Amino acid sequence: MQRRIIQTIFLLLVGSRMMAQDSSLMKMMDDAVAESQQGQLVTGTFKATQIVNLPTVESPGKKSLQFMIMHRFGKLNGGAYEFFGLDNASIRFALDYGITDRFSVGLGRSSGDKTFDGSLKYKLLQQKEVGMPISVSLYGLITNYTQRYSDKPYLDARYRTSYTTQVLIAKKFSPAFSFEVVPSWIHNNLVPTPEDKSDLFAVSAGGRLKFTKRMSVNAEYNYLLRNQVVSTKVYDAISGGIDIETGGHVFQLVFTNAAGMVGPYYLAKTDGSWGKGDIYFGFNITRNFNFKK
Repeated sequence: MQRRIIQTIFLLLVGSRMMAQDSSLMKMMDDAVAESQQGQLVTGTFKATQIVNLPTVESPGKKSLQFMIMHRFGKLNGGAYEFFGLDNASIRFALDYGITDRFSVGLGRSSGDKTFDGSLKYKLLQQKEVGMPISVSLYGLITNYTQRYSDKPYLDARYRTSYTTQVLIAKKFSPAFSFEVVPSWIHNNLVPTPEDKSDLFAVSAGGRLKFTKRMSVNAEYNYLLRNQVVSTKVYDAISGGIDIETGGHVFQLVFTNAAGMVGPYYLAKTDGSWGKGDIYFGFNITRNFNFKK
């Protein structure tokens, strides 16, 4: 009898000890999972560095070079004589290189106004599974057009230069849906008339919705604050398209009312209207080259 009492007490002590250890182990596992989730970065908010024209929070990784071709045909309302815009085209070539995983530099050249551009992009914040709800990148662009105008001999390099600064704020809500908001500031060193503002402000929004593993629908809207450009009629740039991922390439088929493909042009110089059929069909092609071992 005494032996059974001692055995029962021993088993109770051992059982309580094991339960305490088990509880401690479960707490450690829960803490480890929470800690790993908190540090886990959300990647692939967008698959390309542009939604259509609007830059995204994405940039080339460290020691990665991105080559991009942006191509726009003429206006669809050109009719059969212009082969619905296919007889005309404008193009931009761009190279972007990742100095680090957060910082990249870029160079580009557009046929419109024979414009050269240089850019810097820095990833300030990156969305995490737990903790940080959004990604934020800072984007700076300088453009200089070299088109010759015989009636404007005073146009030196300073007057031909514009600056664009953008804060790219994005969130990946699910594996299928991402959304971005972008406030922009454009400064032009020369404007057509004294009534036109040198400093322009715009707000853009865009997103993508995946409908297969490798395809998505993209759209963007660029709203230029009113009464800033008064000498010419300008419209808000509205664009949409389809992304197709093919290995190391991202191929985008796009429709837009903006002929320009860099900041000062699509944000503040869009003279085409969707309602009048001033729609440009085109495409973007992105190819990445990785130099990291």
